[in-house]
Amino acid sequence: MSKIRPSKGAPYARIMGVGGYRPVRVVPNEVILETIDSSDEWIRSRSGIATRHWASPEETVAAMSIEASGKAIADAGISAEQIGGVIVSTVSHFKQTPAVATEIADKLGTAKAAAFDISAGCAGFGYGLTLAKGMIVEGSAEYVLVIGVERLSDLTDLQDRATAFLFGDGAGAVVVGPSDEPAIGPTVWGSEGDKSETIKQTVPWTEYDSSGKFPAITQEGQAVFRWAVFEMAKVAQQALDAAGISPDDLDVFIPHQANMRIIDSMVKTLKLPDHVTVARDVETTGNTSAASIPLAMERLLATGQAKSGDTALVIGFGAGLVYAATVVTLP
Repeated sequence: MSKIRPSKGAPYARIMGVGGYRPVRVVPNEVILETIDSSDEWIRSRSGIATRHWASPEETVAAMSIEASGKAIADAGISAEQIGGVIVSTVSHFKQTPAVATEIADKLGTAKAAAFDISAGCAGFGYGLTLAKGMIVEGSAEYVLVIGVERLSDLTDLQDRATAFLFGDGAGAVVVGPSDEPAIGPTVWGSEGDKSETIKQTVPWTEYDSSGKFPAITQEGQAVFRWAVFEMAKVAQQALDAAGISPDDLDVFIPHQANMRIIDSMVKTLKLPDHVTVARDVETTGNTSAASIPLAMERLLATGQAKSGDTALVIGFGAGLVYAATVVTLP
C-alpha cells in the first residue's frame, strides 16, 4: 500500500476572469499593400482581416502579458499573491531561457508562483488551460494564470504575399480557479506531426546568420484550410460529445482566429444554430496565435455579445500540427 497522502485539490476548475491587451498601433491593410502586390479587397476576401495591431519596441511579450494579466486578476476578484502558477504560451519570445513566465510572475507580485512557458502554437491557450485545470484539481495551486501572447510581427515576412497580411500582436490572459461544479470540460487534444511542414518557421535560429534573412512563419494555405475546416470540425464535435452537450446547448463559439473563411466554414460544418454567438475578432486583430482565443473571449464579454455563465466551445489549432478543444463556462 502506498504511503503517499492523496492530493486535496478542488473538485472542479473554472475560468474566473479574463483580460486582454492589444498594442496601440493599428495597422490597416493599406500598410501591408506597401510591400506586396495585392489589394484590400483580396485580403478581406481571403482572410476577413481589415486591421491588426503591431507592437512597439516597448510592448514586449512580458509587458503585454503583464497588462493582460492585471486585468484578468482584477476581473477574477483575487490578488496576485494568490496566484500559484503562471503558464505562458508563446512562440515569439526569443530568449530560450529563462522562461518569460518567471519574469511575469515576479513583476505581477505573485508569491513565488510556479512559472513556465509552453510552445503549442495556435493551440497553446487550450494546452495551458488544460494544464491549469489539472493543477487546481490536483491541488498544487489554488489559482493559475494562463497567458497566450505573441509578437508575430517579428516573425512576419512582409514580402510574402501569402502570409504578410495574416499576423498580429497581443496578449490574452485568464485566471483559472476552483469550482464546485464542472465549468471546464474534458479536453480533446493531439498532434499530427506528419503535417508539420504546412506551418513552420522558415529556418532554425542556428541558420539565421548563414541565411542572412531573419526567420519568418510560412504556411501552405490550402492544406491548412482543408485541415482546419474538415479535421478540426471533427475535433470540435468530439469536445461537445465529451462535455455531454449538443450544438443546441451552446451559447458561444470561440475558435482560433486564424481566418474568417475557416471560422465560417467550421460554423457551417458543425451546423451551429443561429442563436450561437460566433467570435470573429480576426477582422480587427488578425491572427495572434496563442493569444487569439482569450482576446476574442475578452472582447465578446466586454461588448456584451456574450455574458457570464454562457456555455462556450473553444478550439485552437495550428503549427505542429497541434490542436485542443474544450467546452467552458464563461467567467
